[in-house]
Amino acid sequence: MTSPISEILGNAISGRRLTPEEGLALLGSHDLAALGRAADAVARRLHPATLRTYNIDRNINYTNICTSGCRFCAFSRKQDDPDAYVIQRDELHRKIEETIGLGGDQILLQGGMHPELKIDWYESLLRDIKRCFPRINVHGFSPPEIDHIAAVSGLEIPDVLRRLKEAGLGSLPGGGAEILVDRVRREVSPCKTSADRWLEICRAWHALGGRGSATMMFGHLETLDDRMEHLERLRRLQDETGGFTAFICWPFQPGNTALADLPKAGAFEYLKMLAVARLYLDNFANLQASWVTQGLAVGQLALRFGANDFGSLLIEENVVAAAGTSFRTTEGEIRRLISEAGYAPRRRNVFYELLG
Repeated sequence: MTSPISEILGNAISGRRLTPEEGLALLGSHDLAALGRAADAVARRLHPATLRTYNIDRNINYTNICTSGCRFCAFSRKQDDPDAYVIQRDELHRKIEETIGLGGDQILLQGGMHPELKIDWYESLLRDIKRCFPRINVHGFSPPEIDHIAAVSGLEIPDVLRRLKEAGLGSLPGGGAEILVDRVRREVSPCKTSADRWLEICRAWHALGGRGSATMMFGHLETLDDRMEHLERLRRLQDETGGFTAFICWPFQPGNTALADLPKAGAFEYLKMLAVARLYLDNFANLQASWVTQGLAVGQLALRFGANDFGSLLIEENVVAAAGTSFRTTEGEIRRLISEAGYAPRRRNVFYELLG
């Protein structure tokens, strides 16, 4: 006799779109092996080639000064803190030069919600980068940052996005999504963009022809229903715009945060969430592994739980490291791990176009 979970998994493997109720049932399942087999089958259907991808980029945090006050963040600082900073141009140039020297073609440019930096500061920053490094893609400014820039500058969201795009913004990272349920957001990030606003900013960016990623940070104060609402809202917007390049999920890292007493979600919960996301997000071509929070061994295993991309070499990463989680690797090690998982490693760019 076929179990309800087996029937749901069979439907997903065959390509039938799952309902939110079916997705929730999968999130409640503890049969990790079955979820993994199904997610792997879907990933192989969507990506039949025997390769898995990765990229080389660098996270550059242009400032750690932030007014958001998120309870899950160990990185942000107040403006008068002794270690508060706004990046200097010579340091920014040095970091980009190092990235290019290691084969990188992109920087992930994100920071805090600085109370004084207006749109002209960001335009100047982007134009300077494109003038000095015309081939570097700037994957920059998450939706909450865009919302903050608009508020500080007295502008509408479409105007901010258009001006940043004209100045050199290449793609939009999906940071700041956390869980797209306002009840949860009010508890963990009460000063940050609402769920509707986050989605609206992505919608406006896609309307300009822009592409970008979508994310989920889970394992804090949300429920399984909240996780499913998050996935459903992303899937609906992707149906509408097709503008998301990839989905990345990772467990909350509680160290050094105001939520440090919460238990830390482990590899089991991460792999289950990843597998369910692969089964549910049928209109997302790419799912990225999160070795940065889980370590390289689990990152490799993620390639059998629905991820078709190992993620970035991440020459520099500061936000997760501030919470006490710090994994590092090399391009050679990434290629070895992909090969040992049974695939050919290939570099790609932010748009998932193969390089070399």
